[in-house]
Amino acid sequence: MSLSLNIDTLRRAYRAGGLRPTELIAQVLDAIADDPHRAWISIFPREQLMEYAARLEARDPGNLPLYGIPFAIKDNIGLAGLPTTAGCPDYAYQPAESAFVVQRLIDAGAIPIGKTNLDQFATGLVGTRSPYGACRNAFDPDYIAGGSSSGSAVAVALGQVSFALGTDTAGSGRVPAAFNNIVGLKPTRGLLSTRGVVPACRSLDCVSIFALTSPDAAEVLRVVADFDAADAYARPAPADVVELPARIRIGVPLASQLDFFGNPDYAALFEQALTQARMLDAELVPLDITPLLEAARLLYEGPWLAERYAAIRAFIETQPESLHPVTRAVIEPARELRSVDAFDAMYRLQELRRASEALWTQVDCLLLPTAGSIYRIADMEADPLRLNSALGRYTNFMNLLDLCGVAVPAGFTPAGLPFGVTFCAPAWQDAALLDLAGRFQQLGKLPLGATGQPLPEPAASVPSRVSSWTRVAVCGAHMEGLPLNHELSSRGGRLISRTRTAPCYRLYALAGGPPQRPGLVRDDTGAHIALEVWELPLTHFGSFVAGIPAPLGIGTLTLEDGSTVQGFVCEAYALGDARDITEFGGWRDWLQKPSANPGAKLADS
Repeated sequence: MSLSLNIDTLRRAYRAGGLRPTELIAQVLDAIADDPHRAWISIFPREQLMEYAARLEARDPGNLPLYGIPFAIKDNIGLAGLPTTAGCPDYAYQPAESAFVVQRLIDAGAIPIGKTNLDQFATGLVGTRSPYGACRNAFDPDYIAGGSSSGSAVAVALGQVSFALGTDTAGSGRVPAAFNNIVGLKPTRGLLSTRGVVPACRSLDCVSIFALTSPDAAEVLRVVADFDAADAYARPAPADVVELPARIRIGVPLASQLDFFGNPDYAALFEQALTQARMLDAELVPLDITPLLEAARLLYEGPWLAERYAAIRAFIETQPESLHPVTRAVIEPARELRSVDAFDAMYRLQELRRASEALWTQVDCLLLPTAGSIYRIADMEADPLRLNSALGRYTNFMNLLDLCGVAVPAGFTPAGLPFGVTFCAPAWQDAALLDLAGRFQQLGKLPLGATGQPLPEPAASVPSRVSSWTRVAVCGAHMEGLPLNHELSSRGGRLISRTRTAPCYRLYALAGGPPQRPGLVRDDTGAHIALEVWELPLTHFGSFVAGIPAPLGIGTLTLEDGSTVQGFVCEAYALGDARDITEFGGWRDWLQKPSANPGAKLADS
């Protein structure tokens, strides 16, 4: 197909009158016909799709956010008019209505083309466990497409649809994205309704989004991220989300924790991705991710496997022979798990959650390989369990630990196989991660999926994200390691820099305490004064300022480079019984001179 299917390109073509939905659908169906990748299970008849598109042409393209945008649906998500098989023909049923998220997309003007192939009952990260045939990689048919949402990813990568829905319990919305050079969003658990989705692990399942670009995924997310009170596992997004700061700290695993399973090309591409990430005005922080790796093992080695059994219990107990042999081998042992095993695993997971919380005080997000290696279909079929386990090393923990993640293209091996990385962060950072992934994707300039079409420039109409952080300069007891620093750190504050004021301030040791406090006053006869610049979530800035006692307050300080920042200042009336300590150049230097300040060591302890 010559026309790029990214959303902005189609939208501009529709609004300019150079394209009609019926014309696009004809091109889409021609592209799908006789496709050898086994991406599809069922498609609406051409006549039905053309009638739908013709009715859409009577609508104003400007009134529907996804007007005429074709999309695919993983076949464990309900679509009225087509059967839902979950990759098992004997399980198939006809849903009376579309899943909540599918209906949201249709109401927004998107055109559902059909249902895509998957690892049966969404059990697997490979795309080979399907009676409809192993789904083939969009770049090399000898290789796996990744799963379980294999068909959805391949349909997007081949340019057959603009975006697709998948699901993600263990990595199914990310691994196929990495293996097919597209973007995969695994949203915060509960952000998207799973009503109308055949469950795998109902308490962990997420509907995922595959798209050619990160902005496209963000467009789709804005439409479907609507709270569904009828879904017991849905969660309304909080109103006070503190998004990622402008200059971020990106955690990367320690070298000893990276495993590429004998694939040196993927190892080299990850190093290249780290270099690219540094270009995002980011600080890369080596991080011990042991709690994440241990949590990942719980997903299939622990009692969450029993959730997969519970999801299809009636079916597996009456028609076990209908299951794919590998799917059955994975799920059937769950019947032997005991209730005590579930509690033991939940206790262990809670310990790992607490341990993982410490990671997020050091970094804002993580950058990981989406998968450590990619395998041939023949190799996967010969060794299905061990290789599948390897694919989940960097993905299995995310839903257990309530994280969100975006998989984004990050290069090709010399053999032409795609490699991808994943940015992940705590819950509700979905929009911020998509923004970050979009900037990373722009740096890479890789083509769209397997279409060979160039990555489009960012749409000029996309507004810049408003920062939810503010900076504040501190020059005394709020500095790192000093008695009042907890008032910043407990509010999520982070140290940005150590610098000095412009040479026009005087520093005083105020009377009273403990703790001892300085007063900073602007004075043209003054000097440079050392201070720290901290970044604080806007949602906590008000409570921080409200706790500042007189004679101190917040004003505008000029730094030695000429820039300005909000910071502590002192009212002049308090200087009458204060000691001028400007000559020391800063509060720390004064504290470290016992002759000048006999109580300094006590105050600094």
